[in-house]
Amino acid sequence: MSVDAETTTGNADPTASPLRYFGSEVRLERERLGMTRAELGKIACCSYSLVAKIEVGDRVPTLDFARACDAVFPYANGRFERFWPLALRYAFPPWFRPYAELEWKATVVRMFHPHLFPGLVQTPDYARAVLRSGRHTNLEALVTARMERQRILTRKDEPVRLWLVLREEVLTNTVGGSAVMRQQLARLREVAETPQHRVQILRGKADLYGATSPWGVLSFNEGADVVHADGFPRGYVLADASDVTAAQDAYDLIKATAQPPDESAELIDSIVKDHYS
Repeated sequence: MSVDAETTTGNADPTASPLRYFGSEVRLERERLGMTRAELGKIACCSYSLVAKIEVGDRVPTLDFARACDAVFPYANGRFERFWPLALRYAFPPWFRPYAELEWKATVVRMFHPHLFPGLVQTPDYARAVLRSGRHTNLEALVTARMERQRILTRKDEPVRLWLVLREEVLTNTVGGSAVMRQQLARLREVAETPQHRVQILRGKADLYGATSPWGVLSFNEGADVVHADGFPRGYVLADASDVTAAQDAYDLIKATAQPPDESAELIDSIVKDHYS
């Protein structure tokens, strides 16, 4: 396909959102070089169709894609990577964006989940199975955005420290089939064995305050902690000092009741053997 033919789908308003703006800048730089989408896709290790969707703001660019653009476009000077976090945040629903921005800035994230693995440790297939149940029309964009959120755990510049407590039923609640669960539990084991992170399993039917719905506490280098509580149809952020104190106390109790972190890997292995072998 010629470069001119490819421009016909690039008429989306670039001011409509950061995703649209990111995509329009990719298209302008690509066309300036006389490069086809297939050629850019080959450099960025993705398909022609994905490049096309990114250019019109229909798909979320990965950080690797942004870095590839900075590498191939003259005078980019790292602007695609610098703009990428804003584009990523606007891939999320409006109500989730404030939390995504706080999560990106956090130094410690403490989470409790009683029913599902949280997005920060989900595999792509597990995330896809969970999100598919909501019948989203932009399923793949949401999966990409969820996976890119996880970069806070491994980034070179001050990665987030994660403390995760899960009810045991999360590990035995089959989502997407046995193969998906084996992969997901391997991912959890990897997190549990990473020195900077902690994973604990709350066994049995312990009836504890704060142990019936998902929530977490975020800490920062500067500023007070905040609480994020999941709910239907949306989650919300709490910054009131009394709410934060209550959440911290509840989390301390949940941690004290859960199995020690050093026992998590062995318990995960046992669940894989008993439920998914």
